[in-house]
Amino acid sequence: MRIKVTNVLAIILGSAIMGFGVNYFNIANGLAEGGIMGVSLILNYVLGWNPGLTSILINIPLLLLGWKVMGRVSFIYAMIGAVSLSVFLYMFEFATKPLGDPLLASLYAGAFVGIGLGIVFRYGGMTDGMDVVAMLCKQYLGWSLGKTLFLTDAVIIVVSLVYLDLHRAMYTFIAITVGARLIDFVQEGSYSAKAATIISSQPEVIAAKVLEQMKRGVTFLNGKGAYTSEPKEIVYCVVSHREIGRLKTIVMEADPSAFVIFNDVHEVVGKGFNNQPG
Repeated sequence: MRIKVTNVLAIILGSAIMGFGVNYFNIANGLAEGGIMGVSLILNYVLGWNPGLTSILINIPLLLLGWKVMGRVSFIYAMIGAVSLSVFLYMFEFATKPLGDPLLASLYAGAFVGIGLGIVFRYGGMTDGMDVVAMLCKQYLGWSLGKTLFLTDAVIIVVSLVYLDLHRAMYTFIAITVGARLIDFVQEGSYSAKAATIISSQPEVIAAKVLEQMKRGVTFLNGKGAYTSEPKEIVYCVVSHREIGRLKTIVMEADPSAFVIFNDVHEVVGKGFNNQPG
């Protein structure tokens, strides 16, 4: 696997968005954050240390610790993300004017961090060495990534109460919640498709029409009727939203008694689906 310029540029862009958001909305309005960035903000609020400097000083040793787990390309992307974020935290230091409305500040903080990190993650990058800690805990302790990250973020937020009052703690929680949702949205993409599972007595006919008329790939899955105990061939294919009606028409024409299940698909990689980056 080689380094892709588009991925590098996207990681830098995502880091820039996050760096601006942390300065303009988190720091300017006294809000906390999870991960290494949260630790950097604690050191900034309590000791006055520059978050751009502290974040890179903490992140680089953690990333070096996990380079064998990540692999060469992932390690390089992670280093680019961590260094870029530190640089942009320095560059946007001037953007520290309080917004005035803490609720609006928390929403914008979550939006900028979520969109920025979502872009970084979507293109294979990383800005936080705490992710490496989670990967190591999974490999050597069997802990899930989600559990480890939740626990570390919870500890950091609790420690942040040293300088946060209850109101700012509440607004920080709002920012983190909004950010988490946007990270998922950006990673999955606004584009979505539909996976169709078709149970029919005419699987060959349906598959042939989908292949010929829609130019979509089709897979046969082996199934068995619970009531009849008869073997069945289940047709599985993925189509875009605008093709759902067309697929229904094909299925109903071939077999009016067919049973069709549609499921949301947020990422599709392959011929005919070009929403996946890099």
